[in-house]
Amino acid sequence: MTRLTEPTKFVTFRLDRELYALSIDQVREVLDFTDMTKVPRMPEFMRGVINLRGSVVPVVDLRLKFGIEPTPRTVETRIIIVEITVDGESTILGALADSVSEVIELEPDQIGPAPRIGTRLRTEFIRGMGRKDDEFIIILNVDQVFSTDELAVVQAVEQSAAGARIGSDDNAPEEPAAAF
Repeated sequence: MTRLTEPTKFVTFRLDRELYALSIDQVREVLDFTDMTKVPRMPEFMRGVINLRGSVVPVVDLRLKFGIEPTPRTVETRIIIVEITVDGESTILGALADSVSEVIELEPDQIGPAPRIGTRLRTEFIRGMGRKDDEFIIILNVDQVFSTDELAVVQAVEQSAAGARIGSDDNAPEEPAAAF
């Protein structure tokens, strides 16, 4: 983990009973849960794609990726739109979360190193362990959550879905952002 030297802002969210965080720099927006188009033969953690203002955005289920039951659809379920970079390439994807809590600022002394044992995640996924009040916050290194091979699948889905949409009726009216 790179040691932080100044306060940093994070978006916090829940998966199961645990509190997680992503650097606000990588979070583009937070959406209400919307229906997704399923893409055949994708990894189980990839739940489908959504249309976000004319762009195809793959949506992954972080609970499945981390070995937890699938994210249930509730009134609090959200899709966190994040920008990740792997091997110098930037990709936009949606990450399902049980709920999004708040934006918090943590001081460097509130963030410790990732634990060596006792978590559901391999530690390279974890940027650090934050602490706010009496609760631990698992700070994810979202660029490390997915392997290069998994991201290649995500990017292929984006391209094929975008090609199918572009190749369809070019004169058709634009669909609303929430539906695909």
